[in-house]
Amino acid sequence: MLRLLHKAAPFTGNILTIRSFWLVLSLPLVLGACKEKADAKAPRSQGNQPVIVDVIIASSRSVDNTVEANGTVVANEYVELHPEISGRITYLNVPEGAQVEKGTVIARINDADLQATLEKSRVQLDLYQKTEERSRKLLDIQGINQADYDLAVNNVNSTKADIAYTQAQIDKTVIRAPFSGIVGLRQVSPGAYVTPANIIATVQQLDKIKVDFTLPEQYAAVIRKGSLVDVEIDAASKAHRKGLIIATEPQINQTSRNLKVRAILQEGKGHPGAFVKVFVDAGADKQAVMVPTNCIIPEDKNNQLILVKGGKAQFVNVQTGVREANNVEITKGVSPGDTVVVTGVLFARPKSPLQVRSVKNLEKMDANQ
Repeated sequence: MLRLLHKAAPFTGNILTIRSFWLVLSLPLVLGACKEKADAKAPRSQGNQPVIVDVIIASSRSVDNTVEANGTVVANEYVELHPEISGRITYLNVPEGAQVEKGTVIARINDADLQATLEKSRVQLDLYQKTEERSRKLLDIQGINQADYDLAVNNVNSTKADIAYTQAQIDKTVIRAPFSGIVGLRQVSPGAYVTPANIIATVQQLDKIKVDFTLPEQYAAVIRKGSLVDVEIDAASKAHRKGLIIATEPQINQTSRNLKVRAILQEGKGHPGAFVKVFVDAGADKQAVMVPTNCIIPEDKNNQLILVKGGKAQFVNVQTGVREANNVEITKGVSPGDTVVVTGVLFARPKSPLQVRSVKNLEKMDANQ
């Protein structure tokens, strides 16, 4: 009996092992079948779901046709005083920030060597002139030939030319104010060795203040010599002054396609180099289609807008015009009555379905911003 029980025990263990083996093999199949059923019940990909957007209905509105441009204050006259020759400064008169008259001596360069050369040439000239006089008398009595006399005359003329050249070099050692104006800060000290590359000081004429500004070439027709513009010379106080247009650059800048204009400030003063804003009246107010600036999609060559056509996104190329603080004029590509997407622009794709959440009002959007 004990032997029978002893033999039966191993047989029972083999049955359990076989069942466990088949259970392990069947587990992946069961899990796979469950996953397929779960996938079948799961919703389809969200790629076909419409993008939720806000829109405005394009319409014409009155637009202030005043063009704002950036400008720079320019002195009526401005010069940097450089020495024309190299040397040591022996005299310096730079009254910083003070008014100087035209012709005032600002600085002198050491000219001792030039003065010596000038004196030497004068002595030679005196000798050559006496020689020329004696040669002329000898020529009259056939005492010398014409060639000898011509040589004496040439010596006189050559020495006179040397004197004129040396005197011109001496004149270059004196730096004078080329016009009446305000002297700037002194850039050198007495006794310094200077070259033509060094700046001694600046002189600016501030009795008339000019303003240089640029405008896009499309406004070239509205710029007329003698017309007035508004100039904001102080951003903090918003102070405006009138400027009289005196000239325009004949050639439009080929890089920026802008036209450079110069005006004279009729009243008030400014610091040369200061930034100002210039407001130019480009004509009567006009009717234009305006859209928010942030709904424009910039590209390399064109700007684009998204329109809602038949519930789908339609990308159209547009041309822009006058810009306001938050809006821009659309001159081509959008007509009054078109539905323009203003939010959700980044998520829309060409011909993708769109769901309009609300229709915005452009004036209320401006007020909120």
